[in-house]
Amino acid sequence: MKKTYQRLPESELDIMLVLWNGTPPMTRPEIEKVINTKKKLASTTILSLLTRLESKNFVEVTKQGKLNLYTPLVSQSDYQAHESQSVLEKLYGNSLKKFVTSLYQGKKSVLKKFMNSAIFLRSWKTGRNSKLWRFLFCIF
Repeated sequence: MKKTYQRLPESELDIMLVLWNGTPPMTRPEIEKVINTKKKLASTTILSLLTRLESKNFVEVTKQGKLNLYTPLVSQSDYQAHESQSVLEKLYGNSLKKFVTSLYQGKKSVLKKFMNSAIFLRSWKTGRNSKLWRFLFCIF
């Protein structure tokens, strides 16, 4: 069964990025220290964001003495894959061609380099008969 995740608001995503890039489990003060290098958030705001993430099943909270320890329950790669697929479906009608074209609109030389790399890597990995290789070859 495919997991589905709620799209996280920017502030909650910032908290998750700290947890994914840090060494979980992490305490609120540890998270706050990293967050506040980029933007200043009050301790109560960070605590509210962590509580929301817990209610959405993105983090697990465990008690250690007087401290709460926060551990991500969703991996960064799983969330990225879900969000990428969501963007591809919603904004580009599940069309990889439209997505790639919009990324490099007006920059044909960059697009050709990208596609040549993608074609080479895919053909090297799976052979010239793969569906993706034929798809990419037909696009350009």
